[in-house]
Amino acid sequence: QVQLQESGPGLVKPSQTLSLTCTVSGGSITTNKNFWSWIRQPPGKGLEWIGYATSSGSTFYSPSLKSRTSISRDMSKNQFILQLTSVTPEDTAVYYCARDPGLGGYMDYWGQGTQVTVSS
Repeated sequence: QVQLQESGPGLVKPSQTLSLTCTVSGGSITTNKNFWSWIRQPPGKGLEWIGYATSSGSTFYSPSLKSRTSISRDMSKNQFILQLTSVTPEDTAVYYCARDPGLGGYMDYWGQGTQVTVSS
């Protein structure tokens, strides 16, 4: 059973960098053709896909966030990390990490989500 767990600060100041870690257990982030993804949900809005890192290390980002987004991997800890620079209050959301098995654009495993608030 694959499990994902987000961690990181719940409060970030405007203009700073948001950094969240997703720790994966029950499976390696380097095996199979999975897409290790970050998704967020702002208050009162729908889910927004942020980007992913593949099992081989390639990355792909939402065009609307691409200039501020980086997803990296720590293979020794079986983690993938989201960094979002120059945050504003519009980046306030519940952030989720999830696994896309590459079978048709759906996520089969999700973390529980973590609230991040951007405020001074």
